[in-house]
Amino acid sequence: MADSPIIQLNGVRIFQRENLVLNNVDFAVYKGEFLYLIGRTGSGKSSLMRVLYGDVPLTEGEGFCCGFDLRKLKRSQVPFLRRKIGIVFQDFQLLSDRTVQQNLFFVMRATGWTDRKAMDARAQEVLEKVGLANKGYKMPHELSGGEQQRVSIARALLNDPELILADEPTGNLDPETTGEILDLLFAISQTGRSVIMATHDYTHMKKLNTRVVRCEEGKLLELSTTGTSV
Repeated sequence: MADSPIIQLNGVRIFQRENLVLNNVDFAVYKGEFLYLIGRTGSGKSSLMRVLYGDVPLTEGEGFCCGFDLRKLKRSQVPFLRRKIGIVFQDFQLLSDRTVQQNLFFVMRATGWTDRKAMDARAQEVLEKVGLANKGYKMPHELSGGEQQRVSIARALLNDPELILADEPTGNLDPETTGEILDLLFAISQTGRSVIMATHDYTHMKKLNTRVVRCEEGKLLELSTTGTSV
């Protein structure tokens, strides 16, 4: 484990509009860690993630993420921060009028890729990593929910991020598919990327012996590790 954390928050207060949702947050995440972020809807899980990827400004406390000072983060720097972070959403957020490969190309162009041959190779590489090597030509509606979420994870891996933020990534999936997505995200953490997974799914949590952090009553609480190793 690296000495310096990939995320470091000290005395942070997080607001959603004018409402204080998390108070006095001290939090560190190291390279290659996989951790669960749990808590009720509205407890601050998504707000914390949005601060980390620069969608909500940090106005109180100290915060660093992937080498960026979140207190001093300028709007023009946000795209560079996000190139170091892969984001996986509950509802996949795929473009329905484009193939899987075109969805990946869309993100690559938006983040500065121009070489078509390199784009082809990288798209194929990330699809292979998520077990969808032969699905690049498919439209999203032709895929199952689990496959669409795998595309979403492939998309998050395109720029070789240091950190993956997965916000309820299994919320719309059946239990078996949830287990597969969880295994995939854990395997990604084993390659040296940090993974934070916000979830309500306490059943599957027991599968991994990993850190659990809870948002509750305006605080971020470190719980003991849960479950047994895979």
